[in-house]
Amino acid sequence: MLRANFHTHTTLCDGEDTPEAVAGEAMRKGFTHLGFSGHMDPDIHMDMDEYTRRISALQKQYQGKMDILMGIELDTMYDPEYAERAEYVIGSTHFPDVECNRGFDHAGEKKRTDRPLSVDASPEDMQLLADTYFGGDFYRLAKSYYETEAQVYDRLHCTFIGHFDLIVRFNDQMHFLDESDPRYTGPALEAMEYLVGEGVPFEINCGAVNRGRRKEFYPNNELLRHLGEMGGRILINSDAHRKELLDGAFGQAVTAAIACGFTHTGILEHGRDGEVRLRELPLDTLL
Repeated sequence: MLRANFHTHTTLCDGEDTPEAVAGEAMRKGFTHLGFSGHMDPDIHMDMDEYTRRISALQKQYQGKMDILMGIELDTMYDPEYAERAEYVIGSTHFPDVECNRGFDHAGEKKRTDRPLSVDASPEDMQLLADTYFGGDFYRLAKSYYETEAQVYDRLHCTFIGHFDLIVRFNDQMHFLDESDPRYTGPALEAMEYLVGEGVPFEINCGAVNRGRRKEFYPNNELLRHLGEMGGRILINSDAHRKELLDGAFGQAVTAAIACGFTHTGILEHGRDGEVRLRELPLDTLL
């Protein structure tokens, strides 16, 4: 079984457990690698000084027992300054590039009076995004979302892509688009192809499955098959907001990855020089 996770949230952002409790649970589960990745985006942004202090202390505490990495989940529309303060960066798009989501950087966030709107906060916000900026057309919203997503590496130089198709978070509930319709898949595949060309890996994000929100992972099976055909690379992450779900749905994700043509998944680890590197693991050893 896979005993590593690099998409992990705690009480320092929107998680339910402290970093210390999460690390303890990871150790109990036999983890060899644990990456913390607190949110930095227009809606949720951590106290980076406290985050750095707490994760650095855990790195010292577990040295030689478990490789702990200090990452961040940085939104495409947020301040890339924070990429310089982390050992690795998840590049995620929660907020499409529309007026209400611009200008929420570290220097200017207090100057904004309107509310940012993400694709994963609530069905009401999804409807509001579509109605306000796209005339109620969710396919136009999806096109805009993937145009923003395509810029994530250029803006952030991220280590890997987080939950590529997060825009469908509420689609099982709202049925606002057909995920096989070319009006949806066209922009998605265009963004995916560009990012694969940049050489950045994608995560198979287990969060929606392990929390019972969706039946398929991010990316969904169709997009995941295309990713394999394009020669894309993957990491498998739980996107855990509770310590009990650190390895949630890993077995299913390994099976899905193999079914979609992948032979390896990546893990991040510190090298002898202290730098974080990506190492490939054969998927058939994780069944």
